[in-house]
Amino acid sequence: MDAIYRVQRHFYDLTRKPYLLGRDVMIRGLGVPPSGTVLEIGCGTARNLLCIARRYPTARCFGIDVSSVMLETARAAIAREGAKDRVSVQLADATGFDPAALFGIARFDRVAISYALSMIPDWEAALATAAGFLAPGGELHIADFGDQTGLPGWFRKGLFAWLAMFSVTPRLELRERADAVARAFGYDCRFRSLYRGYAALAELRAGRA
Repeated sequence: MDAIYRVQRHFYDLTRKPYLLGRDVMIRGLGVPPSGTVLEIGCGTARNLLCIARRYPTARCFGIDVSSVMLETARAAIAREGAKDRVSVQLADATGFDPAALFGIARFDRVAISYALSMIPDWEAALATAAGFLAPGGELHIADFGDQTGLPGWFRKGLFAWLAMFSVTPRLELRERADAVARAFGYDCRFRSLYRGYAALAELRAGRA
């Protein structure tokens, strides 16, 4: 990931805005409770974390990413915004890490994964790991590429070929895997398609103790 993002990180947010659709829909739907905790897996430049911190001004926000160079950019952005007291990021692998060791918090009110599962080779393990970090009543929110079924075939074929050049693979089984993880944990699961299938949103909700 460092090799991919060493240069891209400097213009990542500007170039991704036109096609990482649904991220802001996900953020608006988080509904972070007062003084709640939020963990983003695959936080990249901290763009989403800072958006969350602005929208939910009492939330404490945390993020992990596997790319050290992306985290350099993230920490610089957090410092520029004066958000170091509320937003913290650390280096970690999404498929297995200990948030209590990294942040002093074992469970979170909200966990978010935005366009990261399509870049994680063992994305199913990352999904299950994320689900295990929910506090009672917590929610896991996922935004990623959808199956494009409502769009022309040429568009789907071209998009998937272009994404493959950047080691991005849309997870067409996301709905089924999210349902399976929800059942394993005893969570509720909701799935939505946006923009004629361009983007997919999944939400897993833990029961209250």
